[in-house]
Amino acid sequence: MTRPAHIAASIREDDDPFEPSTSGRYFNRELSWLAFNRRVLEEACNPAHPLLERLRFLSISGSNLDEFFMVRVAGLKGQQILEVEARSADGLTPTQQLNAITAAADKLLMDQETVWRDIRHALADTGLQVLGSSRVDAVLSAEEIAWLETHFREQLLPILTPQALDPAHPFPFMPNKGLAVMFDLMRLSDDEPIRELVMLSASMRRFVRLPGEQARYVAIESIVKRFSHVLFPGYRVLGAAEFRVLRDSDIEIEEEAEDLVRYFANAIKRRRRGRVIRLELETGMPDALENALRGELGEAGALITESGSFLGIGDLDQLYEEDRPDLKFPPFTPRFPERIREFGGDCFAAIRSKDIIVHHPYETFDVVLAFLKQAANDPDVVAIKQTLYRAGKQSAVINALIAAAEAGKSVTAVVELKARFDEEQNMLWASALERAGVQVVYGFIDWKTHAKISMVVRREGGQFRTYCHFGTGNYHPITARIYTDLSFFTADPRIGRDAAQVFNYITGYVEPQGMELLVISPRGLRDRLIELIDAEIAFARAGKPAAIWAKMNSVVDPAIIEKLYEASGAGVEIDLVVRGICCLRPKVPGMSDNIRVKSVIGRFLEHSRIACFGNGAALPNDGAHVLISSADWMPRNFDRRVEYMLPLINETVHDQVLDQVMVANLIDDEQSWELEPDGSYVRLKPGDKPFNLHRYFMTNPSLSGRGAALAEGGEVPTLSLRRQG
Repeated sequence: MTRPAHIAASIREDDDPFEPSTSGRYFNRELSWLAFNRRVLEEACNPAHPLLERLRFLSISGSNLDEFFMVRVAGLKGQQILEVEARSADGLTPTQQLNAITAAADKLLMDQETVWRDIRHALADTGLQVLGSSRVDAVLSAEEIAWLETHFREQLLPILTPQALDPAHPFPFMPNKGLAVMFDLMRLSDDEPIRELVMLSASMRRFVRLPGEQARYVAIESIVKRFSHVLFPGYRVLGAAEFRVLRDSDIEIEEEAEDLVRYFANAIKRRRRGRVIRLELETGMPDALENALRGELGEAGALITESGSFLGIGDLDQLYEEDRPDLKFPPFTPRFPERIREFGGDCFAAIRSKDIIVHHPYETFDVVLAFLKQAANDPDVVAIKQTLYRAGKQSAVINALIAAAEAGKSVTAVVELKARFDEEQNMLWASALERAGVQVVYGFIDWKTHAKISMVVRREGGQFRTYCHFGTGNYHPITARIYTDLSFFTADPRIGRDAAQVFNYITGYVEPQGMELLVISPRGLRDRLIELIDAEIAFARAGKPAAIWAKMNSVVDPAIIEKLYEASGAGVEIDLVVRGICCLRPKVPGMSDNIRVKSVIGRFLEHSRIACFGNGAALPNDGAHVLISSADWMPRNFDRRVEYMLPLINETVHDQVLDQVMVANLIDDEQSWELEPDGSYVRLKPGDKPFNLHRYFMTNPSLSGRGAALAEGGEVPTLSLRRQG
């Protein structure tokens, strides 16, 4: 699958300043992340995708890059300012990393602008136009321009507050991700020059759609410049240009914080005023305006760049809302698991019968909501315990917990305040839960509670039975539509006992003892993975088949990487599916000959964490160890987060995850990139029988979704592992 030639020519890989070293044992984490975001941008160039879907990929790459600067680059800048010379795993100082990041990020920004220009032209050919200020008069009729001016006067002008910049009016505070237009003006009455700043409120939608069937949009900054005579009557515009600010948005926890809720409330306010990390300037900005901005906002070595004619690529997602199904992926409706339907919708009866695995988004997240709603309404349920990392703004999960508490059940919610950029929303949910009578716990001060666990205790036949849900993703109904994750339901008493200990650990610091199946971090998850890898090494050295398959978002942890190198040297065959950051260097003779790494980027965001170990036989096999987890293989997941890892014992569940989910990821050749020893990624070329794992699961019911339907003549296609290259 190739890019259109005109786009391919503008973003050739050999022009990319991201040039990983060809020696050493690790890739740089930050440069690996930028390489991932470039793969996302490449999907915006993929002619196999409809135009508005390509626009969505472009918007995602823009939002990703913003967050990267606000958090990762901000952290490195902080180290640089404090003259901290701690080196990364690949041996670079903060200053060396910042130099490499700046070059790669600037190139990425330029390529985003190029891709936007091409998509914009292509959209115009389909009847969806985005007009700049210079094109308004050329394209619109006098009546349409009059409508736009009326809209400006009535809907935008009341919100705008132009501010003069002079000794009596110092430069105003620019919020994070703030967008503004700077004007150099001349007063007509006396030729007196004046400089004005107009900030565009975040409450204003970025684009205004003109009325009519034809979709025509104008960005608000273009409208402000077009009607500057309305905003500044009696002045002549000498120059005007846009700029945008990104600020340090990380929140660091102070150990002496006495009240975590109050601390975060204040920290969120401080974050809005964080140090300027990046100043983006419109290309062609007049020198006088640029110099003024550099003087006002170029503080503490802020990174300053020209970013084309459209600032804030992430805001393009608003255009995706246009009702043009012909420019989007065909609609997809997730299935509700047939296993639950077979029991008349009774989740507890279905789970009691047999463990269930649910594959999102192909199977609906509504099954998780149904589980919690049934627990809330069931008079035999006495207690519910739930972890909440990200729940979204409109969360049915929260409503179910509130309903359960109001029904008199004992409800405990572990709300993670340290979920980046969801801190404020989580504080609001915590307050609503507490008002309903839910026991709200905030977990550990130093560690994030990242494990996704729900536990329901039900009275049955004079005894109590525990039902559990474990997710590889968040309890977030919106992201569950686009993230591929696993939901595991079980009534296994061993797992129920383990889950109870995990909650007691989080809520009361009671350290788990004698865990039967569950492994958690920071108490032994890394050690358990190393034990499993060591077992494969032993099999290989004994002359038996030895193999590891694993799927996750990031591989960064040096201890795990070194153990994988050791396994490769012993002859263990290792296949990793790593969507994002990968610091492991694969296919290096004498170090990682037997390690292959691929990344899948497509319609859905690959998010599930799965690890499979051959256990003395080639994968896949019935005796393999198959585990699901909430943790990526990063130091923070092993050392600074509460995570879980759980073996899948039930045969059906084991086989679906191993023979369906993992095999499909490994044989995909339509959405896959292979990581080379030099750090570059090469898109796989589809073979004679192209395979797209997302399309496969959209069109073929998973094992958990079929239940008894299989016995009625239904078939699930058998996947076979076809080794790539």
